Amino acid sequence: QVQLVESGGGLVQPGESLRLSCATSENIFRVYTMGWYRQAPGKQRELVAVFTWGANTNYADSVKGRFTISRDDAKHTVYLQMNSLKPEDTAVYYCNAKWYTYNYWGQGTQVTVSS
Repeated sequence: QVQLVESGGGLVQPGESLRLSCATSENIFRVYTMGWYRQAPGKQRELVAVFTWGANTNYADSVKGRFTISRDDAKHTVYLQMNSLKPEDTAVYYCNAKWYTYNYWGQGTQVTVSS
């Protein structure tokens, strides 16, 4: 059973910051490609940020320059630092672990940006 445990969501005002965390097992962390996706009401789930080969990263155009994906190898944890949040960033954010045909999701954490 693959577990991806997310935390860090909440309600913030526009312009503020949040950091999401996703913890998993060492085996998953070493082998799988880790990333973050989000799904807003009435919309499809979309890529936010992901580690590609090695330490390379890929971001959605809408978050470039504001969001940063990072990892702590000792804690088997992936982070998403979100700065300058906008109302359009409101969504449920999901941690993802992917390896060939194996694709796992966290339970999701709500991020709401509203004044």
